[in-house]
This record gives sequence, structure tokens and C-alpha cells, in this order.
Amino acid sequence: MLTLVLLLGGGAATGCGGRATTHHKPGTSHEEASGSAGTLLTTDDGAGHRLREVPAEGAPKVRLTARPDSEDGWNLQLALEGFDFTPDSTGGAALRGAGHAHLELDGRKLARLYGPWFHLPAAQVPEGAHTLTVRLYADDHTAWAVSGKPIEATIPLAGGGQAAGHSHDATPPTSTPAPTPTPTTAPGQGPGQAPGQTHGQADRTVTITVRDGKVSPAPARTELKRGERLALRVTSDRADTLHVHGYDKELALPAGQEATLVLTVDRTGLFEVETHASGLVLTQLLVR
Repeated sequence: MLTLVLLLGGGAATGCGGRATTHHKPGTSHEEASGSAGTLLTTDDGAGHRLREVPAEGAPKVRLTARPDSEDGWNLQLALEGFDFTPDSTGGAALRGAGHAHLELDGRKLARLYGPWFHLPAAQVPEGAHTLTVRLYADDHTAWAVSGKPIEATIPLAGGGQAAGHSHDATPPTSTPAPTPTPTTAPGQGPGQAPGQTHGQADRTVTITVRDGKVSPAPARTELKRGERLALRVTSDRADTLHVHGYDKELALPAGQEATLVLTVDRTGLFEVETHASGLVLTQLLVR
């Protein structure tokens, strides 16, 4: 078991006057929402998210633990003090002590986290020594910071085996190996299909086009029943990566080519489907 405790600023959730409820507007890029928590700095986290400075007093604690899974990869746990996950407020105003987290491997974003547990498949960690980082963000996608440094924790991770372990102060990683993307649709392959499969495997199909930074049709909520199979057919005029939050599914989007991701929606809740590079919300999956 690997454990790292990092004391960094972020502020307590008490006294904030309640949580924001406005979601990040579908079809638009991430923007800093209104909110008076902390001080917005000109520097960023290295990925374009500006830092939001808060006093060190009452700093939260973040602990990142990685345990090898008996079947595949690792089970990660975040232990937090003075910080609450607020998935229902994503895209709203920055409220002190609230928001979500990003998980990175050697500086490459793997997932956005809305809860304390995450399963990291071994396929996403290449052979060799790596650095796993978790960083805290506000609902408006700014990065919480103290003394000009993001609130984050890191642990070493050995690909092809187990989490290598000791605790130390976190430092921002720099290199960026990419996670394994979901295969794109092959030429001539029907929507929602893998080679040799039929389109009937998908209960619902959503077709989306991204052109000149705009999403068509206009993004809205896609309502689904738990257990349904969903096919997402996406064509982007620029190379990008599609990410289904909550399910941690990714799909490479080649420029000008249709790509299809099929998944079973086996979790209830509201989940955003967005693009990594352009930061566009394509749709929101409402699973009941």
C-alpha cells in the first residue's frame, strides 16, 4: 500500500453559503464562473487551468493510496480533509473547499474524479517507473493553490507490476505519455460496431458533429435507463479525444473521420461527455 499525505491550502467547506447548482453550459469551452473564493492568479497548472489562491490556514489534507487489484491494475483511494466532491455543481461558481480532482500519469490527464475511489487499469500504465498525481480543482475548473502551487499529491507507480512506494512532497510532473484510447470505428464499419459485430448491440445511438468549435446538434441531456447500451457516433474537424466522465471511457477522434464508442450505462447519475483538447461538452448522460 502506498500512502502520501500532503498538507496544502484549499480552505474548509464551512461558511461558504451553500453549493452552486449551475452546470457548465453544454457546447461551450470551460470558463471561470463567478465566485469570490480565493484569488485568481495569472499562472496556471500547466494544462491551461488558472490557479485559484487560498490562504494556508485551514489547509486540507489529501492522501493518495494505490493498492494492486487482484484482477487488473490498481485501486486508488483519495482521503480528503476540508474538501468535498461536488459533481452536481461542476461548471458553477468556485466555492471554497469544494470541487473535483484530476488524475494524471507523468503529467498526462487520465480522468476527472468526482469521488474518493478510482480503478486504474494496468493497460494505462506503460512498463517502467512513473509518477501518479492527483490535483484538486474548483467547480469552475480553476486549480486550488497555496503559495502559487497547485494543491496536489503524488506517488511513484511502477508499470507492469505494482505501485512502488514511499511518501514525499508532491512536485508537478512534466512528461506526458498518453493513456490507451478506445479504438475508433474502422472504415466501412456500421455505427456502434466493432469488426464482426452488428449494429443491434446498441439500444440508443447519439450522432454528434464538432466543427469550428461548435457542437451539432446543440448539446442536451440524453436520458437513458440503467443497463442500456449507448453508441456515441462523433465526427470532429480536428483531432481530439472524447471522454465520458464517470465511466472513464475515452475515444480517439481522428480529424474529419467518424468514430464510435459503445458503452453500457450501468451507473445512475448525470455524466458529461466532452472533448479533451477543445474542452467542449457534447452531451450529458442522465442515467436513471
